[in-house]
Amino acid sequence: MRRGPPRPDTPHLLLTRKDHPVSTQRRILTPRPGALLHPSRSRPLIAVSAASLLALTLAGCGGSSDAGGDTGSKTLKVLIAAPQEGAGKILEKDFEAETGTDIQVEVVPYDQIQTKAILDAQSGTNNYDVIQYWYTSVGALAESGALADITSWVDEDADIDSGDFIQSIFGPYTQYDGKTYGLPIDGDTHVLFYNKEIFERNGVQVPTTWDEYTQVAQKITDAEKANGVYGSAILGAKSAFNIGSTFFNRLATMSPDRIDPRMPQLNTPAAVAAAQEMLDAAPAALPSPLEIGFEQALPQFLSGNVGMIEFWTDLGVFAQDPAQSKIVDKWGVAPLPVGPQGSVSGALNAGWAMGISPNAPDQELAKQFVAFASSKQMNEQLITTTGSGVDPIRTSTLKSAAYTDFAPEVAKVAAEVLPNAQSWPTSPQAPEMIQSLSDNLALMLQGSLTAEQAMSQTWDTWQSLAG
Repeated sequence: MRRGPPRPDTPHLLLTRKDHPVSTQRRILTPRPGALLHPSRSRPLIAVSAASLLALTLAGCGGSSDAGGDTGSKTLKVLIAAPQEGAGKILEKDFEAETGTDIQVEVVPYDQIQTKAILDAQSGTNNYDVIQYWYTSVGALAESGALADITSWVDEDADIDSGDFIQSIFGPYTQYDGKTYGLPIDGDTHVLFYNKEIFERNGVQVPTTWDEYTQVAQKITDAEKANGVYGSAILGAKSAFNIGSTFFNRLATMSPDRIDPRMPQLNTPAAVAAAQEMLDAAPAALPSPLEIGFEQALPQFLSGNVGMIEFWTDLGVFAQDPAQSKIVDKWGVAPLPVGPQGSVSGALNAGWAMGISPNAPDQELAKQFVAFASSKQMNEQLITTTGSGVDPIRTSTLKSAAYTDFAPEVAKVAAEVLPNAQSWPTSPQAPEMIQSLSDNLALMLQGSLTAEQAMSQTWDTWQSLAG
């Protein structure tokens, strides 16, 4: 998010996509990047045989390739997060067409998914069969009994081909306490988009380190601020998908060690350096970072008023759409800069998976739908459909000719970054941990805390949450 403009069928002005779980706003009514901007032209869907797709996904789930007769009169209730509404409509339409199953989708603000799923499972009301969840909540959902353990099914069903999932995504999205509770649907990470014309005017190069990033941004801002042009846009709004993504982008690329999703180490020099880099870059950024979320930053970048922006990969598609972009053919994309001890990587900012309610009356039908949604064919279709807001989750789709042809520049960078992308917290305490981090980072940008104090206070809170 995947994080940018709103999703396809979301009203154009509902730009609240990444208002988050942790703060009461994230993508509340809008999807990720690329989701809320209505494309002026539609991309053709990949020509995949629906019959062959269903044959693959149904065969391993106890169904037959001729599933219409089995499920024609059945109903499946699916809980979907608002940022994923566009992809959800495609899944609903295609699965209904091929199986005759009545798919009943309930779309809710992203920050309500966890509460609704847990209440449904623990109360026994059984309102949902399939649950889409932000991957950071996998531990909380599993621990509360809201997701079924699907380890055996995933391990034993060759058609799922779990080895094809990008492994940096598969583990954090689906695993808790050694068991599997879902399958990935959308892989989300940030890369660095930049305006070639602004760079050329100011004689600067694409930064490869965070020090260079700050210097480039400052040079552009000093030269063009009077004309309303700034060197960078920092997503600093106090919501997880904004300020949290900005921090984890830096932690993932500055730390010599990979982030531990059970308990990211914030009591380290790398964590303090990541927070400090946010502070160092803020003066040259689009004002004012604390008030800048994706919905404010994206239009400024597409209008040619921002030199650099860290954003979800589907921004490249919108940047090439003349109906909503003034920078067609004037933008470039690169991996995020790195720190002295870091390496090319990224953070899994947003990102969605699907699991099954343990109370679903028809577990086999639920498995069919989850397998269908996470299959190679469906992922390729979604990542090559403008406005779906979905990014690659599989190695095969990340490297596919269809994706490379659809978004050549972005696909090349995504292939370099996604296999190395790093996770946010996924333990049962993750929602509270992320909220604490967002709160203290906001206080830091306000000037109330130093970078070291922000990390220290957050770390202390995390330790108390872990017991």
